Amino acid sequence: MAAISGLIRVMEKAARKAGGRLRRDFGEIEHLQVSRKGPSDFVSKADRAAERTIYDELHQARPDYGFLLEESGEIDMDPDQPRFIVDPLDGTSNFLHGIPHFAISIALQEPKLGGGGWGDVTAAVIYQPITDETFWAEKSRGAWLHDGRLRVSGRRKLDEALIATGMPFQGHGNFVEWARIYGALGPQIAGVRRFGAASLDLAWVAAGRFDGFWESDLNLWDTAAGCLLVREAGGFVTDYRGRSQPICAEQVLAGNDPLHSRLHKVVAESLR
Repeated sequence: MAAISGLIRVMEKAARKAGGRLRRDFGEIEHLQVSRKGPSDFVSKADRAAERTIYDELHQARPDYGFLLEESGEIDMDPDQPRFIVDPLDGTSNFLHGIPHFAISIALQEPKLGGGGWGDVTAAVIYQPITDETFWAEKSRGAWLHDGRLRVSGRRKLDEALIATGMPFQGHGNFVEWARIYGALGPQIAGVRRFGAASLDLAWVAAGRFDGFWESDLNLWDTAAGCLLVREAGGFVTDYRGRSQPICAEQVLAGNDPLHSRLHKVVAESLR
């Protein structure tokens, strides 16, 4: 097992502290005060409280680091220091409907050398409060579930592959694009799953539970930690054109080497 760095311990501590509160609120779901912030896009009191807990913990430990928070936006600190990218509750709709599949996602992104934007993600934690699973990774140090090393699936054939996705819904996503991809890919693969939390989908690709994943129109906080986990578990993450970026969000295609190549070919051809 790799020695857990101080940074990962700080990130996991923040996630676990917020996760404990989410578990309690999940048990009292019918009492939550919920407000709408858009069509089918809910933000709960639990969501905001989790984000505040994570921010307070991380800011206390790393006061010079910046933040990109799903609910509160950007908080700039020292421009020469990294920033935390935080989704305090990925899978909000699942949470609000009493479905026990949601996660906290925290990633650390480095500034580009010489200034002018953001570069590589170098640390990631995805915590599932209900199952008490901590997926974590650091650049060049591998991906892990607690103290067990993660590896992407070894399946090589599409007809053996279980692929996860996120579907368009009211006010979000491109229905035509998704339908074209599914129409081309669905008949060739063993199965498709849509569980409603992109960070966990990517963590499960890293763990070999899913063989691949595709989705578009996501945000940086949905995928920043998951992209690093997949890569450090030996997989590939690109957009639909095969371009690899530090964080793939607008288009995400993930899998092991041979399956990613096959998935990319099918997806690219479906969109021509």
